[in-house]
Amino acid sequence: MKSRLSMQVCHPHNLGHPAPSQCLLGIRVSLKPGDPFANLVGSDWRREHWYPTERERDGALAEMSSRHPFSRIGDQPALVFEKIERPAAAR
Repeated sequence: MKSRLSMQVCHPHNLGHPAPSQCLLGIRVSLKPGDPFANLVGSDWRREHWYPTERERDGALAEMSSRHPFSRIGDQPALVFEKIERPAAAR
């Protein structure tokens, strides 16, 4: 007979959000063409952020793409933000 031992969650606060692999809606962040930051990270740099609901994704997108409160007058964000979804096969 197999023992049914269960692993205890060490830090339950880390489970407040679904794992990124379970989220279907995302934001892809990439660099604008010619951005000098590409000299450090490469011109193909991009990051994806995943969210469980459209509301959370759209809220995060609004926050990410807003003008930083400490930006200088005339500064423009150098990032491209794109809404994305996981393919139907991944659902």
